[in-house]
Amino acid sequence: MVRFYDPSIDRKKEQVSKSLHTGHGVIPLPSAIEISPSGTCNRVCAFCPRSDPDYPDLKEFVTPALLDKLVSQAAEAGFAGIFIFSGFAEPLIDVNIYDLVALVRRRLPKTHIELVTNGDPLNEARLRRLFDSGLSLILISVYDGPEDFERLQALCRDAGLEEGRYVVRKRYLPPEEDFGITMSNRAGMMENAEHSRPSLSQALQRDCYYPSYEFFMDYNGDVLLCAHDWGKKLIVGNLNDRGFMDLWTSKLMMTVRRRVLNGDRNFDPCRICDVDGTLIGREHADAWLNFMGSPATEEAG
Repeated sequence: MVRFYDPSIDRKKEQVSKSLHTGHGVIPLPSAIEISPSGTCNRVCAFCPRSDPDYPDLKEFVTPALLDKLVSQAAEAGFAGIFIFSGFAEPLIDVNIYDLVALVRRRLPKTHIELVTNGDPLNEARLRRLFDSGLSLILISVYDGPEDFERLQALCRDAGLEEGRYVVRKRYLPPEEDFGITMSNRAGMMENAEHSRPSLSQALQRDCYYPSYEFFMDYNGDVLLCAHDWGKKLIVGNLNDRGFMDLWTSKLMMTVRRRVLNGDRNFDPCRICDVDGTLIGREHADAWLNFMGSPATEEAG
């Protein structure tokens, strides 16, 4: 059950919905590409798998060459959606983040580029530089209370950002309000977190649209089933070895889509995941069901 509903979901839902395009005339393309640009973060939050003492923190970063391959091939396929720097990391830790944003803007000149940050590294000069590099929207998650919320709001205004180019979000709400985020158990990775959330003992019989509308890549090129797989338990393949469309239309991804779009989550890591995967992407789910036109198979899990 969703107790806190992030208003940003409605904005993303609208953008994803209007960005449904097809490649080669028939294949539904992703409307969101998300990248986790590193293996590290500067914070350990109670509601994050990183608060598990055993969760790895790796000071490793995406290379410009790998990102260039991703966005170049996405452009060739006709991608025209949202590109998001977020994932399992704090994007602003990467000293190359401005060049990475500029690279995406150069290869995908019309795309909407977002970055999700905890705001800790931000100052006015860095904020301006991000937008000078081609950023469309920054989403700042505030963890330390109302004073920081007001400070970061003022920082965005002082940097000359128009409303609609920044969203400052209250992530310091009490646990009974889910800290101000739309919570999930991160595909079973919250059991040993500071704010524990159990894995499911029985798979939900509920559709999930994530694999229909979002392409998610980790900093090392691993393409995951979705951004909720913090344990990185289902790796579709690696972009260093394969192409963007090859991964998006791979046998594994096609099998997973058939199963989750028929309410079958009974395979790892989906069997223990409690995410509501129907908040965004209904149009993409319908497009894939129409494209595949066949029942689920048993190749995943």
